Amino acid sequence: MNRPNINIVWICADDFTPDVCGAYGNQQVHTPNLDRLASQGIRFDRAYCSCPLSTPSRQAFFTGRYPRSIGVTLSRTPLPKNEVTLPVLLKRVGYQTAAFGKTHYYFPRKYEYDTCVDLSEYQAWIQQKGRQPIPPEIDVLGHWRPFLDPAAVWLNSACKPYGAVDADMAGTFYASEAARFLQSTAQQPFFLYVSFYETHSPFWFPVEFRNRHTASEFTVPELTAEDFEQIPAVFRNLTRPEKRGIQAAYYTCTEFMDKNVGLVLEALDQSGHADNTLVIFTSDHGYLLGQHGRFEKHCCFEGAVRVALLMRFPGVIVSGQASNALVELIDIIPTIFSLCDVPIPDNLHGRSFERVLQDATQVHREQVIVEYADNAEAMIRTERWKLIYSTGRRRRKDGYALNSFTTERSLQLYDLVNDPDETENLAAKTEHSDLVNALIDRLADHMRRTERDAQSVPSSHDSHTILEYCLPPKDADF
Repeated sequence: MNRPNINIVWICADDFTPDVCGAYGNQQVHTPNLDRLASQGIRFDRAYCSCPLSTPSRQAFFTGRYPRSIGVTLSRTPLPKNEVTLPVLLKRVGYQTAAFGKTHYYFPRKYEYDTCVDLSEYQAWIQQKGRQPIPPEIDVLGHWRPFLDPAAVWLNSACKPYGAVDADMAGTFYASEAARFLQSTAQQPFFLYVSFYETHSPFWFPVEFRNRHTASEFTVPELTAEDFEQIPAVFRNLTRPEKRGIQAAYYTCTEFMDKNVGLVLEALDQSGHADNTLVIFTSDHGYLLGQHGRFEKHCCFEGAVRVALLMRFPGVIVSGQASNALVELIDIIPTIFSLCDVPIPDNLHGRSFERVLQDATQVHREQVIVEYADNAEAMIRTERWKLIYSTGRRRRKDGYALNSFTTERSLQLYDLVNDPDETENLAAKTEHSDLVNALIDRLADHMRRTERDAQSVPSSHDSHTILEYCLPPKDADF
């Protein structure tokens, strides 16, 4: 199908869980703009990141390749220069490219965009403009110091606003600049990437948004005995009121983010480009809000790896859809290329789900894979089952270690049809031993096939040997 000059607007949130979104069934949070976007297109209920960590996840979905395959599995690893990203590929076929907000490359790659506005541009703008004074009686957030301050402080359990009014916030600046691009600068076809720092801790929101939510509105998820054993040390001293306060801050931050999504979508509607524009909203990964005793990602529980994915394209995507297809974020690039009639590079691991968008099928992948190298951990999930595998041989360095370190291999098996909250680990039950072994073999086969240096993988028929080699980080080797 020939669809020339399709525009693309991709909006990305940071650390955002779909569980805190009206379109995904949450009636406590107010997200009218995301809800409207979902009603105008398709909502994916089983979309997954490739890694529950921002940098690897983003570089994976911008290259259409798994984190280990591109050599980026840790937070500060820059994308290798020989890896080609979506904006570069689109520029090659004539797209104007622009990015506003967080790109997460960790070394300058602004050449990928005709326009690139990030933190340094915001800081220069606010320094020249000046901030509106905040009344002294308003208690605002101090400096964010994760792991130096107690978790209750850097996770904003007091639900304090950032020390700025809405008009002075970075998120509002990025959204406003993106809106200005759409209204006055954009030349068709264009690719616009708007990436907010929200909803990352400490869950920024302006003073106008304070008191939207309070700790008293929330409940703390109940924990299993296995959960208690696996709570990272950094969270063990959080009190129940503090946990509820963190939830209140997160919900408030989400509503601020949704407001800025609305600024971008309204500008697109007013620009006259909306009918010829594919709109994508996603998050880089999920976020746990007390489930399993955690307030983080950095693991393979559903809340950390399942992501929001909403898409709208008038005349192509049937409005009001909800898809239960298993998809991965790395599938977005080949889907974009398929919709735009652009050749799909041979080295991508992602697969186009264009037929799902057209409501022609509800089946896409038989399994999804997520990897988290800092804990030498990965997961494989099918329609029903999910296995989380950790070698136990790496002392994690992300700040979320347990009180004690063990070198024992860890296996977790969950029946997601009958136990969606992952409360009962079935891995040790003898009746599931064949299933566990089969999933381990499938996971090892995937890791072998997608290893960046395939020749380095041990020539072994033992799946554990392959996983013990493939799962730890090797970023420095590349």
